[in-house]
Amino acid sequence: MAISIYQLGYKKLSQIIFEWQIADRTSLLALFIFIEVALHWLWFLVVWLCRDTVEPYVDMHLFYPLWLGVTITGVLLWWMIGYLSRIKSNYKLLLRWQLTLVLLYTVYITSIIIMVGYSSLVAGVSLISGAILGMMLIKRRYAWRIFLLQIFLVLLAIISPYFGISLPNLRQMPVISPLIDIYNYLTYNEIMTIENAIAAFIFTKETLDWDDISELQRSSTFFWRSTHVYLALPKALFTVYIFRKLLYILDESRKEILEHAHKDELTTLDNRRYGLTQMQQTLADATATQDYSVILLDLDLFKEINDSYGHNVGDQVLREVAQVLIDSLATTDAIISRYGGEEFLIVLPNTAHAETLSIAEQLRVRIAEHVIQTEDKDSVKVTASLGIYTLTADELTVIKDRHFLKERALLSSQAKPTRTRAAVFSQNKPSGSANALSDIQQQLPKDICQHLISSADKALYEAKDRGRNEVVSANDLLAVEA
Repeated sequence: MAISIYQLGYKKLSQIIFEWQIADRTSLLALFIFIEVALHWLWFLVVWLCRDTVEPYVDMHLFYPLWLGVTITGVLLWWMIGYLSRIKSNYKLLLRWQLTLVLLYTVYITSIIIMVGYSSLVAGVSLISGAILGMMLIKRRYAWRIFLLQIFLVLLAIISPYFGISLPNLRQMPVISPLIDIYNYLTYNEIMTIENAIAAFIFTKETLDWDDISELQRSSTFFWRSTHVYLALPKALFTVYIFRKLLYILDESRKEILEHAHKDELTTLDNRRYGLTQMQQTLADATATQDYSVILLDLDLFKEINDSYGHNVGDQVLREVAQVLIDSLATTDAIISRYGGEEFLIVLPNTAHAETLSIAEQLRVRIAEHVIQTEDKDSVKVTASLGIYTLTADELTVIKDRHFLKERALLSSQAKPTRTRAAVFSQNKPSGSANALSDIQQQLPKDICQHLISSADKALYEAKDRGRNEVVSANDLLAVEA
């Protein structure tokens, strides 16, 4: 596919990271490098156009060979952008070209750092930006090793003058170039200190005018600092932009993963596992004054709908019933989940029995009155049977007290003192009683949850036995049995 710089928006960048083939990602990396080389080429062009002004600061004997090298590198990268997109089927060849691309960039950027004048700003941005983009777009092992190689080469360039190796440098030192030829490894501040010191010495000897020297130094400083900012700033901004997009993509991907893990794909309701998890959390947080209710809803004769109209219509029925539930319970704190095939679980924290009965009856009526229009212009209606159960605040307190007694019994059984060496040694190990106590505490919401659902399920079966399209309360059934 054709690679374009316009593919850096959120959606396109998501495809690059998660969907694009290796050839496309490698080609895009070549495009990024080409853009950087093009910016360097423009700098050479501006310097050439202003050569009469900047000649005191730039070694023009090295300028033209380096400009030629930048031009050749740009042409080669432009060719690689198209070529890499055409060899998608050859994986091994693509890996070799990836390695060739990053090695070419390593040699190129190291040469630029050394010859355009060593700058920690340029070197730092080049190293970090190259590593980040490489990790995103090519084999991470290659990107990591090339990053280490670039660090090694830059460090080698820094220390080489100490071993008598003089590296070429475009920076031409005003005033002091006849007196010092080892400036290429010095930091920017060190260079300026030496220049100022020698300039002051010359001033005391009245060899040159101080104003002329100061003006020359200011011009040189401004030119090279502007150059370093030009070389580093666009790349830094671009890398931060890409990294920001990458973090946004990761956040959105995490949301999508959680949504797929928590939601039922057909109805967009919570799935069974997440619905039960939320139910257990609300049970754990329930206070001693709150009633807690559940409704278990099952569509009547749903299999006949599938057999008569097909599974597509059956899916449509489930979606529309789910929407009826969402619309009807929008003003409540209800937790709605798809519990089974055509079964729905509705959890109503802090809801009394009478209110739960009223809500269940409203749901039954709205589902029965809802008409589903199929693509074949058929009108389908469905009814639902509902079983409800309310755990009163007093009952919830009793259940929690029972679990509290279990915790106390477990703690007291483990509290017998002992003075044996084995007992002293065992104190440094994880306590089995602590684990058992934690299990009991975690089991409490699960046990209450199971009790609620099983009670509502019995009421649901009673509603089916009464002829369907009914609401039955498990609390009423228990009262009759008592």
